[in-house]
Amino acid sequence: MWRIVCASAGAFARRCLDRRARVLWLSRRRALFDNAAEHYDFVCGLGSLGSGRRYRRWVLQQSGLRIGMKFLDVATGTGMIAQGATRILGGPGAVVGLDPSAGMLREARKIVKVPLVQGTVEELPFEDGHFDFLCLGYALRHVADLGVAFRECLRVLKPRGRVLILEITLPRSSFGQRFFRIYFESVLPRITRLSTGSAKAELLMQYYWDTIANCVAPETILDVLKSSGFSDIEHRVRGGLLSEYIGVKSGS
Repeated sequence: MWRIVCASAGAFARRCLDRRARVLWLSRRRALFDNAAEHYDFVCGLGSLGSGRRYRRWVLQQSGLRIGMKFLDVATGTGMIAQGATRILGGPGAVVGLDPSAGMLREARKIVKVPLVQGTVEELPFEDGHFDFLCLGYALRHVADLGVAFRECLRVLKPRGRVLILEITLPRSSFGQRFFRIYFESVLPRITRLSTGSAKAELLMQYYWDTIANCVAPETILDVLKSSGFSDIEHRVRGGLLSEYIGVKSGS
């Protein structure tokens, strides 16, 4: 089980008191995604809960992405959000994707023709005030330090630039949480293994659940966005499961 090899992002990251431990955690996480990258879209499709390509493009438009903007897709994965942004913005060079996993970037290059950069949200390799819009899609639960990540997002945005964070939220009811747990922890990993024949893809599915179960509470995310310098902060929930957080960088 993944949680024995390396604890889930939320639990383990809070115990990373020195840089060496954090580097070890990041390298293990990167290896997990590298090893299962070819199956990621299939795994994502099983666990997307309706947050597939169509929804992602729609939510970008609803959140203010417009032609003429420069867009950064952090934790681009196989490029679903970058692809949606490209269809909205149209122009060449308007979209940049970033991901820590070389394997995921390799898969992304098969579907998007945009600049793709290897890196992490905690250390964005871009100059200050470079982007109009930044999206972090379904990767917040992999972040070790929200404050560091959000301050980096703020740094690379232009004044009045906005951040959009997409994440899965656990159901409120105890019944919903039990069903969610069984589905993600037991059913999906087995379906994944049977469908792909890949133990690495099954492991990724188990990690997927661990990070959802241990993701920080929405209230904490909102508080850290505010303390990091974002204003006009909003939190929307669709279908009781899909959270959208929006923040704006002050200035003119």
